[in-house]
Amino acid sequence: MVVYIRDLAVTKKQWLSDDSFKDGVALCQTIPGATAMQAAAYAGLRAGGSLGAVAAYVGFGLPSFVLMVFLSALYGKTHDLPAVVSLFTGLQVIVVALVANATINFGRRSIKKWQDVLLGLGAAGFLVVGGSPIIAIIASALLGLVLYVKLDLTKATHKTSLQRNVWDMMRPALIMIALLALCLAVLFFLERRLFDLATLMLKVDLFAFGGGYASVPLMLHEVVGVHHWMDSRVFMDGIALGQVTPGPIVITATFVGYLLAGIPGAIVGTASVFTPSVIILTMVVPYFDRLQDNPVLQRGLRGALVSFVGLLLAVAVRFGLAAQWSVFSVIIAVAAFVALRLKADILWVVLAGGVISALVL
Repeated sequence: MVVYIRDLAVTKKQWLSDDSFKDGVALCQTIPGATAMQAAAYAGLRAGGSLGAVAAYVGFGLPSFVLMVFLSALYGKTHDLPAVVSLFTGLQVIVVALVANATINFGRRSIKKWQDVLLGLGAAGFLVVGGSPIIAIIASALLGLVLYVKLDLTKATHKTSLQRNVWDMMRPALIMIALLALCLAVLFFLERRLFDLATLMLKVDLFAFGGGYASVPLMLHEVVGVHHWMDSRVFMDGIALGQVTPGPIVITATFVGYLLAGIPGAIVGTASVFTPSVIILTMVVPYFDRLQDNPVLQRGLRGALVSFVGLLLAVAVRFGLAAQWSVFSVIIAVAAFVALRLKADILWVVLAGGVISALVL
């Protein structure tokens, strides 16, 4: 998706230069949130300021939201039918393959030193024994300040003019924060369950460093382990549905919200899981060069990112234990994993696996 956004924003529309877009992608990988959503918002920010960022964010996420609401409603009415049960039995093991593949991809990018192995295994072990992934992320970031003190983690960037008009770029973010606080206050007094959903998804987005998949351990822990709104299998079904929509995996928040409170829940869940990211983007862009050049921040970020390798590993194990296994489901999972390692498109892996599951299982 990032490649397509670059082609649209740099080549076709010429909203920004290629160097500026590369710097924007680097920034999006540094701050929390789904990278593709952030890249779209960054392109919108350069094209039309803060309102452009919001417009790009909404435009990028809206098709996924609409499709996910439809799929969630369909799931709610049909998930007990035998053919649908067979379909999701297969999709659940495909989700195991998806998370395992994401763990390997995260690991290849992040695990370089013995310190990385130590932090990753520590985070995995902490989650396995019931610890909070947020505590694991914070602890890993703090430990990273010490463990990576001798490593040079600063990044070479193209100096841009993003530091200009700092107040003009910060003011919309402050307005969005005020509106967010107002909405939370209204939900607190009118519908406590929606307030809980909103604060949960806000927390997930605030700590999802490293891209959309980083939200999976956080959302699983909060939705299944803390609030008990659904079990692991239903949550895995939501991830599978999210992978057939044209958006990031965090669109699973729409599924969670819909099953909890219908359309209002879907709207609150989706808005909450995306809002912090765009606010953070508009706030940190003016300080982009300093953010990339700050060694203390980079050490902490390295620790946080490495922890997600361990967290995803623990989630893959948990999903594997929750899935229903048979000879055919093992074959489907292995085939899906191999296809993903060979760079097959996730959409086709999920669709093909779903069709085979409905016919065979």
